[in-house]
Amino acid sequence: MDRIYLDHNATTPVDPRVIDAMLPYLGDQFGNASSVHGFGRDAKIALEQSREQIAAFINCEPSELYFTSGGTESDNIAMLGTAYHIKDRKNHLVVGATEHHAVLKPAEHLAHHEGFELDLLPVDGDGFASPNQLQALLNDKIGLVSVMLANNETGTIQDIVALTKVTRDRGIIFHTDAVQATGKIKVDVKQLGVDLLSLTGHKIYGPKGTGVLFIRKGVKITPLFYGGSHEKKRRPGTENVAGVVGLAKTLEIAESSMDDDHQRLSELADYFIDKVIGNIPDIFLNGPSENRIPPTVNLSFAGIEGESIVLSLDVEGIACSSGSACTSGATEPSHVLMAMGKPKVQSQGAIRFSMGRSTTRDQLDYVINKLGPIVERLRELSPIYKKAE
Repeated sequence: MDRIYLDHNATTPVDPRVIDAMLPYLGDQFGNASSVHGFGRDAKIALEQSREQIAAFINCEPSELYFTSGGTESDNIAMLGTAYHIKDRKNHLVVGATEHHAVLKPAEHLAHHEGFELDLLPVDGDGFASPNQLQALLNDKIGLVSVMLANNETGTIQDIVALTKVTRDRGIIFHTDAVQATGKIKVDVKQLGVDLLSLTGHKIYGPKGTGVLFIRKGVKITPLFYGGSHEKKRRPGTENVAGVVGLAKTLEIAESSMDDDHQRLSELADYFIDKVIGNIPDIFLNGPSENRIPPTVNLSFAGIEGESIVLSLDVEGIACSSGSACTSGATEPSHVLMAMGKPKVQSQGAIRFSMGRSTTRDQLDYVINKLGPIVERLRELSPIYKKAE
């Protein structure tokens, strides 16, 4: 069997239709959108048409969208730009304990070097944050809360609507990292009640190096970069016109296929979970069985380090990960699973399988057949598993 890719939460192949949409702007239509001549005007038209299309997808005004290089940059601008603007009035932050490092690291920088106080919003055993616990953390100095819409490791979908209701009338800016959610579930910034939202293209068959930050009208941030007047000076730098056009096409395709993709991937994920847990002993599902992004299956294998399984599967032509792509290869247990209260050994034995449009049941059967002997062999070598017995 050909190589099998089960790491779609890390990145995805670019859809051929997206490539076709981008090609003119990598060729003859190469103008700088800031130039006043015909080449520049053509690029500007493409840029603004894409902005309108993306804005419609998340239900905001085109003027509220700012193009970036991806989710990490969008998260950093949201966290740091907001914090620097409110610092003289409010210097206290709350972020979810299971956030991506693109949110956690800026928050930690603000706490360690910029005089901010930082609280982590705890989660339960399935990774859900409680509005009541958020309410208990709030005080008059809190100016920014950031909680991700869908977790990149477990797929847990937060009830952002319930969380924003807690902050709405207190003058607190609310940011959500929607990188893993956009294009997989409905994302409507008005319905969510958020002030800032980050998204990217490469998780949903779009080009790498493309991202968007939604900033609700009236919300002010301090720019992190200085240069030209691009993106209303909030993100200066020549826009990636080809990438933006590709991102708009990506979301157009996602909108038309979202329901079918969701149903098919949910069925495949449930099938995979049932088969693996039924065939291999001492396995735990991390995260909820419902309210989970369907491509995401996070399983812990008792007595084995996850990285060993990942490397063994790679030899068999199967790609998966032991957590976030940004921390893959790390020896520390997943901060996400630890925040969910999972034991350290269970966290270290976790594998994330994330499926996509190309995934088939035959591929999953192949993975299951290879996975059983790999787990058995590694457990025979594991003193930890023998002690558990």
